[in-house]
Amino acid sequence: MTPTSLLAAAAPALPHTDSNGRLLIAVLLSIGAIVLLITKLKLHPFLALLLGSGLLAAVAAAPFDKLLTSFATGFGSTVAGVGLLIGLGAMLGKLLADSGGANTIADTVLARAGRRGLPWAMALIAAVLGLPLFFEVGVVLLIPIVLLVARRGNVPLMRIGIPALAGLSVLHGLVPPHPGPLVAVDALKADLGVTLAFGLLIAVPTLIVAGPLFGRIAQRWVGPLAVPAAPGSDTAPGSAADKPAADGDGTPHGGTTPAGTGSGTATATRTALPTAVRPEHAPRFGAVLATILLPVVLMLGKALVDVVVDDPKAGIQRVFDFIGSPLIALLAATLLGMVTLGRAAGFDKQRISDTVAGSLGPIAGIVFIVGAGGGFKQTLIDVGVGQAVSDWATDWHVSALLLGWLIAVLIRLATGSATVATITAAGIVAPLAAGMSSSHSALLVLAIGAGSLFFSHVNDAGFWLVKEYFGMSVGQTLKSWSVMETIISVVAIALILPLSLIV
Repeated sequence: MTPTSLLAAAAPALPHTDSNGRLLIAVLLSIGAIVLLITKLKLHPFLALLLGSGLLAAVAAAPFDKLLTSFATGFGSTVAGVGLLIGLGAMLGKLLADSGGANTIADTVLARAGRRGLPWAMALIAAVLGLPLFFEVGVVLLIPIVLLVARRGNVPLMRIGIPALAGLSVLHGLVPPHPGPLVAVDALKADLGVTLAFGLLIAVPTLIVAGPLFGRIAQRWVGPLAVPAAPGSDTAPGSAADKPAADGDGTPHGGTTPAGTGSGTATATRTALPTAVRPEHAPRFGAVLATILLPVVLMLGKALVDVVVDDPKAGIQRVFDFIGSPLIALLAATLLGMVTLGRAAGFDKQRISDTVAGSLGPIAGIVFIVGAGGGFKQTLIDVGVGQAVSDWATDWHVSALLLGWLIAVLIRLATGSATVATITAAGIVAPLAAGMSSSHSALLVLAIGAGSLFFSHVNDAGFWLVKEYFGMSVGQTLKSWSVMETIISVVAIALILPLSLIV
């Protein structure tokens, strides 16, 4: 049975117009309203998505008395599925940052890399740190290391800065448990373990191309840069007051709020960023690496056992289904991190408790944005937009993967937010995933994630963060950071499409 026939057999949750043209107009108007409210009126994304859902229902002739039920259903299911994981990820990231574990990873890798290997070492460090850390936390922790290495090794700043940024951005957009991929996994009902495996497979070559290789080109395009002072010093380029930290949607790069940082609103993103911490007792490299990789190993183990054993009643598969579930895997890593990171850094019980507690407040903004996106997604589905898009894609023979990527690209360019782009694109193409295999639904998640990274520009907080910390002009930032983000997006989809023909 095809996805279209499955959709046809399902009754819509909300009465709506039978005109596909009117439904597509409703989508365009609602997305346009969300973009306008976020970028021009500076309305918080939560409110913009709520109002956009109302406009969608009005144009699609859906009854308003049932709209709130549809929105609340999507909001609740999304927060239940993603909110807990974001919270646990924030706890782990905060422990990693405050304990000095990030510096342990960086110092160990850099000590073993020669001058010619520094760009590759920075890419590796960023990729490892990018697994548990939100983008902006990773940037802030890596900036002092990048500047120190550039100064001591007399290496052009772009040669090592671009690989570091690419490592963080690739992991942020393509690999769970980051919020963007998690939201798409939840919306498309994809298998998280399979998505994680494919995400890592796509991330490695993408990082190589957009990081160390493009770094050489970016160095020539940007020209020589003076190595700025470390962030937080009196001479650091761009204080917190220089530029608004958040993009038009009020969220950091990619629409995510970093663990232990601002609240996800425009006023808090840059003012509460953590600094690189070096406590008196730093955790050991092996312990830090094991803690970071534990949830990855558990989730990949579950995916492998599901394929090899393929018997839901088998004891070993039931065990791995439990320990490899995202909630348990991240919970285990967080509890382990309290010992391997917190206690190893000399934190007492109260300090560990305060660190964990301090990670939760700042993520409230992203949880509400993600939840509102889930409500908007559910409204899209319930008024029959998914069916209309499915019919359109079938008539025009457009690949679901390419369609998801293109929709995410357009919304990313308009809003600057990868989270808004991911949520909206996933909601629109969700019906196309109904009849897909676990492999192809996972690849659809990655296609949307790749599109959500396309060409970061002036409406994205990440753009200004990179510009100010590296002391570049707007033009230089466009030539380096913006092009790097575009390369990540294009290379990723160029790898995803042929992979979909094999798996």
